[in-house]
Amino acid sequence: MKHPGVLLMRALAHLPLPVLRALGGGLGRLLFVLARRRRHVALTNLRLCFPEWSERQRIDVARRSFVLFTQSFIDRAWVWHAPDAVVRARIRLVGAVDELRKPEAAVLFAPHFYGMDAGGAAIMQQAVRIGGSIYSPQSGAATDAWVRAGRERFGDVVLINRRDGIKPVIKSLREGRYLYLLPDMDLGPEESIFVPFFGVPAATVPSLPRLARLGRARVVPTVTRMTRGGYEVQVEPAWAGYPGDDVEADTALMNQRLEAWIRTMPEQYYWVHKRFKTRPPGQPPVY
Repeated sequence: MKHPGVLLMRALAHLPLPVLRALGGGLGRLLFVLARRRRHVALTNLRLCFPEWSERQRIDVARRSFVLFTQSFIDRAWVWHAPDAVVRARIRLVGAVDELRKPEAAVLFAPHFYGMDAGGAAIMQQAVRIGGSIYSPQSGAATDAWVRAGRERFGDVVLINRRDGIKPVIKSLREGRYLYLLPDMDLGPEESIFVPFFGVPAATVPSLPRLARLGRARVVPTVTRMTRGGYEVQVEPAWAGYPGDDVEADTALMNQRLEAWIRTMPEQYYWVHKRFKTRPPGQPPVY
C-alpha cells in the first residue's frame, strides 16, 4: 500500500504548474512564520554571509527562500511522477550542454540550490544516460523508497550510500559514469577542512577535487535555477586545470565560485542548512 504522502504527490503531478507554485507560495510563507528554528538558521547564515545587507533585506531574502524551498519540494510531484514530455518541457538545459555528452566521466558540481533534484532529473533524462550520486538514506522506509525511485527515474542511475565510503564512488567514475555531486554542506569535522565561504571559515568536505583526481574525471558545474515556467540548468565548461596539487586551494576555489552563483540568486540557495555548525577550535557556536 502506498504512503498517503506519495499518493498525494502523484495526484499533484497532474495539476498545472501555476497552481502548484501558488500552493507552494502560500505554504512557504506560512512555514516562514511557524518554523522559527529554521528561520533563525537561515537568518543567521545570511547575517554571516551578507553583513553589508540591512536586516530588512536579509528577512526579505529569507522569506522568499522559504517560499522557493516549499515550491521546489512540491515540484518533485511532477519531476518524479508527471509524463516524460512534461518534465522535458519544463526543465531546460542551457550553456555548455555538450560537456554532458562526452564519453569520459565527469564529476558534476551541483550546489545546493533548490532546483537540485529537478536539475539532476533533467540531466539524466536529456543528456547523460549513465550516472550516479551519493545518497543519504531518508528516515522512514516509505519516504526513502519514494526519494530513491524519484532519483532513479531517468537513465541508468546508481545511488551510492554515503556510509559505504569512497571506493564505490571511484569505481563508478572509472566505469565512465557521471557523478552528480553536492559537496557544499557541513557534514561534520571528521573529513572536513576549513576554507572561507563568504569570508567565514566553513567546514567543507574536499570531495570535489579528491574524487575528480582519483576518478580521473573532469569537473563540470551544473547550476539549476527555478524559473516561472519550471527550471533552467546552466551547464558550465569543465574547469581547466582542476583539480590542482593543493586540495585546500581547490576546495577554497570551489566555494569562491559557488559564492558568485549565489550572489546572482541568493533566495534560491539552501540557507535552512546549518552551514557553519562546525566551528574552528576555540570559536563559539553561531546558532
